[in-house]
Amino acid sequence: MLKAVLFDMDDTLLDWSGFDADWGAMEAAHLTRVVEHFRTELQFEIELTRFGTTMRERTIAAWTAARQDLRAPNLGAILVETARELGAPDSIDARRCLEHYGWGLVEGTVIFPDVPPLLDLLKKHGVQVGIVTNAYQPMWLREIELKAHQLLDYFPTCRISAADVGYLKPHPAIFKSALECVGVQPNEMVFVGDDIHADIGGAQRAGIRAVLRVVERAQVSADGLITPDASVNTFDELPSILDNWFPGWRA
Repeated sequence: MLKAVLFDMDDTLLDWSGFDADWGAMEAAHLTRVVEHFRTELQFEIELTRFGTTMRERTIAAWTAARQDLRAPNLGAILVETARELGAPDSIDARRCLEHYGWGLVEGTVIFPDVPPLLDLLKKHGVQVGIVTNAYQPMWLREIELKAHQLLDYFPTCRISAADVGYLKPHPAIFKSALECVGVQPNEMVFVGDDIHADIGGAQRAGIRAVLRVVERAQVSADGLITPDASVNTFDELPSILDNWFPGWRA
């Protein structure tokens, strides 16, 4: 019996194709608020450009290492590590840094229009839904976006960020956390994502059926060894796939 459907977030639920802002400028605005927090609350002065450069170097290094060991970068940890490298006091706190960082709704991002109807259908038939994202922001930051897009109420219990788990998809640890979160067995769940390696390969290695959301930004398998259990161009196609795999799930 189908008990849960879990989704990747970016380019699966949230469409980033309209984002065309300067990421560096966005980051600078966030870091300006963090530096102001250092000055006013910690009485620690640091030059913004130096902080930004060091932060960027640490972030690149963390993601480079993650491609090998799948240990998830964590924005809060990187902010704290950068500040301490530049002389910040031990009292610096990651949560406070992130609060001042000011993450929110990203201009140009929208929810795919086929998402709410599918979530309504799954909810109607008692199927749990959840999110598992490879974000380097803790989930409570990404929840700000979900709330702004009016999606948060669809996911009452299972919202997982790699930054919180400590590992990126396709590492088995993050899928183990997801299974524990919804309390189901692998054969009772389906995972939906746009990344053939992280989402499809990772879910399948955990024994979970995996559906590829086909979008222009999606990665393809370079070696051809990963084949999704199904592929959809729109979520309108997903219910019939679930009908084939789990007859009677709508009963």
